[in-house]
Amino acid sequence: MTKTIMLACAGGMSSSLLVTKMIKAAKKEELDVNIFTTASSAIPHEAAVHHPSVILLGPQIKFLFDNIVKEVNAPVEVINMKDYGTMNGENVLHQAMSLIE
Repeated sequence: MTKTIMLACAGGMSSSLLVTKMIKAAKKEELDVNIFTTASSAIPHEAAVHHPSVILLGPQIKFLFDNIVKEVNAPVEVINMKDYGTMNGENVLHQAMSLIE
């Protein structure tokens, strides 16, 4: 069954490169995942439409964590700052998968 991973950042732009790297890592590991990014303002709407298995927040929006947890029905976690800064798609993918399994 396909797992859906939603990444969110302030505008949805900075996490797009990270999504690309996560998709590459997922293909290498033969994982059945759908990964996409959105802006922080669209999280509740996108979560209702896509029903993500997990939501990962960019470190720059970690202050929204408590509000987002209340608004969605999925595990939510902030991406490790070092992994986000270095765009380490493999580590962020593993972070997401650990929350799903």
